[in-house]
Amino acid sequence: MTPHRNAPYDNAPGPGKHIVQGPVTRRDQHHPSSTTDQRLLAGGNDTSWAHSDPWRTMRIQAEFVEGFDALAELGPAISIFGSARTRPENPHWAAAERMAAALVEQGVAVITGGGPGIMEAANKGADEAGGTSVGLGIELPFEASMNPHVNLGINFRYFFVRKVMFLKYAQGFIVMPGGLGTFDELFEALTLAQTGKVRNFPVVLFGRDYWTGMVDWLRESVLGEGYIHESDLTRFLVTDDEDEAVRHVLGEVG
Repeated sequence: MTPHRNAPYDNAPGPGKHIVQGPVTRRDQHHPSSTTDQRLLAGGNDTSWAHSDPWRTMRIQAEFVEGFDALAELGPAISIFGSARTRPENPHWAAAERMAAALVEQGVAVITGGGPGIMEAANKGADEAGGTSVGLGIELPFEASMNPHVNLGINFRYFFVRKVMFLKYAQGFIVMPGGLGTFDELFEALTLAQTGKVRNFPVVLFGRDYWTGMVDWLRESVLGEGYIHESDLTRFLVTDDEDEAVRHVLGEVG
């Protein structure tokens, strides 16, 4: 089967695009020249960090408090990850939408990163099914604000705070085809499961054609050279079956 090719995706801020910066939305001449994460991680010889970093801890603390407060009563939830570049004509868009609706019908909230592509598809499925459609957004120099199908949204400045929210309030992940951000969330979850930081955390890799090459590499090279244990390859399910994916993550939610 020939893989579906996504249409080009414009990353540039450009005129008229909104940029989310924590709780603030900016457009056009108000676009920031850098993100909060960039400023936090910037090196160099500038010693002003010694005076500003203590204040940054207050902002970080506030983000944790806001996230915990907003999601405290969320209940069982599953996160759906995938590319922001996926277009509505891609079959994975419709699959994400249907699986999100199926989860909501079982009383489970759906969490995404709140952006376009697979995230929007999953939020749409959850929202139109009458469920809780959560978006955990992040300040980026090129991405628009929350998609219109989020009915509970939080915008974060710091990636690490956002990651805590994904892992604290979701009881499992459905991972659709995506890029570096999708891989980051996937391997973060697998590492935490491997090290016992999270337990009974089901992960589904949806889309055999997309994921098989990576799984083969993990088995042949990574496991083959002794860098992981054979049990690590049992920490996820690879499937093209939407019902199987939903059953797998729900089976651990209880």
